[in-house]
Amino acid sequence: MSDFDDTIKNKADQAGGTLKETAGKVTDDKDLEAEGKVQRAEGKMKETLDEAGDKVRDAAGDVKAGAEALVDRAKKALKHDDK
Repeated sequence: MSDFDDTIKNKADQAGGTLKETAGKVTDDKDLEAEGKVQRAEGKMKETLDEAGDKVRDAAGDVKAGAEALVDRAKKALKHDDK
């Protein structure tokens, strides 16, 4: 599933949870209200985890790029010392 698909699903879970929660309040159905709260919280939690995963991937890419640049500089320095 793509990031966009995950985002849509998470938002849909949150919206569906809000609807269930509201319907439960209106009909005085505590189980439906609780189910809605859980569904809404799950959607928000998944959204937050997806965002955190994106940040970790971005940071890993930055570390990799920095390491590659350091290796390149070290290689150039070693070639310079050989002359």
